[in-house]
Amino acid sequence: MASRRSNKRKQRNRGRFGLLYKVLSLIIILAAIAAGCVVFFRVGEITVSGMDRYTAQEIIDASGVEEGDNLFLVGGAGTAQKIYSSLPYVDEVNIRHALPDGIVITVTERTPAAVVQGGEGWWIVDAKGKILEQVASAGQTKVAEVSGLTALLPAVGTTLAVEDNESFRLESLMDLLTALEERGILGEVSDIDLTSAAEVTMVYDGRLRVKMRMSDDFMWQTRVLTESLAQGIIQPNERGVVDLTLEQPRFIPETAGT
Repeated sequence: MASRRSNKRKQRNRGRFGLLYKVLSLIIILAAIAAGCVVFFRVGEITVSGMDRYTAQEIIDASGVEEGDNLFLVGGAGTAQKIYSSLPYVDEVNIRHALPDGIVITVTERTPAAVVQGGEGWWIVDAKGKILEQVASAGQTKVAEVSGLTALLPAVGTTLAVEDNESFRLESLMDLLTALEERGILGEVSDIDLTSAAEVTMVYDGRLRVKMRMSDDFMWQTRVLTESLAQGIIQPNERGVVDLTLEQPRFIPETAGT
């Protein structure tokens, strides 16, 4: 009987030591793999694409990634956030590993859409309302100059804000800029006037004053404009007013003396 108890005790001890041996072996293997990653998997090449305004080196510097960094410790959301924070014109960042030792950073840049006055200068914004850059005057830019709206406490990298009594105009501006961008005609607009409570007026192609209903369906209104141009209803050399506030949109040509 005592012999049986002794054998069982030995079997239990062997089982415990066997389990402990397996655990220790697994820990050693994982540690070896981790050490191998630290020693061997280093960033050897950084490739950047998609930029226009910024250089590849500016993107790399903003990311904080350097050759020799551990390949598996870079490239996450934190790296992308560093780029967003440093470079306001960057809209999207995609970072992927290109084994054995590469990092590929692909960026999409924001498109300047309009310039708004506020504080001590003018502020370039995109169609989402993000403030991209400060300039001394609207004439320094190639985007639409906005009147009837004043930026509140503007700062590069923040979203355009206004006083409460101008929030309706701001909403209309954002909707209009989005429609113009989606139609591919953002660059044709030089002025956007929001001073009226009911209408938005913009200058298109330097020759057409386009009147639209405030905060209405700007996708529809801009479609009417582009189709009128494409179908020859408005000739390329004509100047005048395109009134989209009426039930039936109307083009009023400019005549001599007007």
